[in-house]
Amino acid sequence: MQSAYTVLILLMLVSVSKLVGRMIPLPLPLVQIAAGALLAWPTLGLHVALDPELFLFLFLPPLLFSDGWRMPKRDLWRLRGPILTLAVGLVLFTVVGAGYFIHWILPSIPLPVAFALAAVLSPTDAVAVSAITQDRLPTPLMHMLQGEALMNDASGLVTFKFALAAAITGVFSLAEASLTFVLVAVGGLAIGVAQSWLVGRLRAWMIARGWDDPATHVVFMLLLPFAAYVLAERLGASGILSAVAAGMMQSWLDLLPRQTSTRLLNRSVWSLLEFAFNGLIFLLLGLQLPDIIKAVTSHEASLWPTLLWRCLDVVAIFAVLLALRFIWVQSIWRLIGVIRRWRGKEDLVLVPNARSCWLLTVGGVRGAVTLAGVMSVPLLISAGKDFPERDLLIFIAAGVILLSLVAACIALPLLLRGVTKSPDDALRQEAQEAWRRTAEAAIHALEAEDLAEAGTPLDASQAALAAELKARLMAEYRHQLDTFNDSAEAQALAAQMDQLERRLRLRALRAQRLELYNLHRQHQIGDDVVRQVLGELDMSEANLGPVK
Repeated sequence: MQSAYTVLILLMLVSVSKLVGRMIPLPLPLVQIAAGALLAWPTLGLHVALDPELFLFLFLPPLLFSDGWRMPKRDLWRLRGPILTLAVGLVLFTVVGAGYFIHWILPSIPLPVAFALAAVLSPTDAVAVSAITQDRLPTPLMHMLQGEALMNDASGLVTFKFALAAAITGVFSLAEASLTFVLVAVGGLAIGVAQSWLVGRLRAWMIARGWDDPATHVVFMLLLPFAAYVLAERLGASGILSAVAAGMMQSWLDLLPRQTSTRLLNRSVWSLLEFAFNGLIFLLLGLQLPDIIKAVTSHEASLWPTLLWRCLDVVAIFAVLLALRFIWVQSIWRLIGVIRRWRGKEDLVLVPNARSCWLLTVGGVRGAVTLAGVMSVPLLISAGKDFPERDLLIFIAAGVILLSLVAACIALPLLLRGVTKSPDDALRQEAQEAWRRTAEAAIHALEAEDLAEAGTPLDASQAALAAELKARLMAEYRHQLDTFNDSAEAQALAAQMDQLERRLRLRALRAQRLELYNLHRQHQIGDDVVRQVLGELDMSEANLGPVK
């Protein structure tokens, strides 16, 4: 029962931290880390023992699957050059540069272990950056950070596993590691895509036979990242890349017909899961902080001097990571611009000036994946032999996560001062074109609709009612077309009428809801009817969007 109580307490704290984060001008991860540390204070004494393998398996697959699902694929492909240099080249640059520096500043950490630590410090967290910037970051930069976070989660952790294996076995061959890396990466991607495709075919087969219960399909989606991860690991491929590939593939398969209810439920469930898992990871980091500090200083005679030196080591390592990232971003981004101009292509979406380079540099916040990876370091390197400096590795990783969050909280708002996020005109035009084309298709379908097609002849009154209903629907779609008129005056008038219509519809829906509550209070309708009608009214109100 104690484990159940602990889980319930942590989930409650995740929810409470979200509310507290709205009142305190700090990013949510910092609030959650502080809440976890407070809960682990000796007076409260909540202690959670983590199994490294369970921690890695439980948290990483669904988070990486969700990242792959949500990532805009077209933007990922359009910015593939900068993203790949950040997600692969920068990871290797960081592993070598930071690895040698960590071994130099802390000789007690063997070089392979230092490389493993540098690798696990490479993945970034775009979700934390989005929370800090409040969506004020220019869209291309945000897409670069999202694509980098998606890809370097995989490249950093795969490199981490290779370095960890070299630290445990003491054997490392660059040629063999490079070939194995390619095989493991390609195998993981192939397994994730194949498994996601098979699940999509299974769902389509079920839907064709009328088995379209949303809860069943959502459970399949919840199990898919774990299945992709486990199968790839069993076959010797990368479970991390398999989970990412499964998520990216599933975003295309999510467009199955007759699945509106499933999609609505699926998005809600995954939003909840993402929020809970991200919050739990940072809460667990806070809960581990006292134990991490105690373990790092347990072998020393004095507490505070030792802790101070360790904190200075963390600051130095974070400064080197920041410097390496800035050097890479500054040089590679300018090189890409030169190559594109030499090939006669358009320049990058953003001019590589000092501000954008610093935004990309400071935006490399470390987060959940770094913590999950470092927590997976084994306790023993062999039978009866502890893994070298495991507690120190976790302390450094936790310190770098905290410093990167604090640095981003301070620097990003300063760098974004005076920057207003311009609307994405191309995206707006695409959305308008989509709405225009779909409205035209609906009007053509209604015009071609034979009211007596069902085979049942209509009498005069029925035909008149059906024609009136058909005309009303066509008028609604023609009104949608009017909103995309090229004239600014016509667009302003259409927008004004649209807002008026939304207010009237909202007032009507709220009146319906009040009447529904009144009928329920008078015991004229049962709970089942209330639940059904209320769900439809809520969906209609949600479809109205924001009403001014």
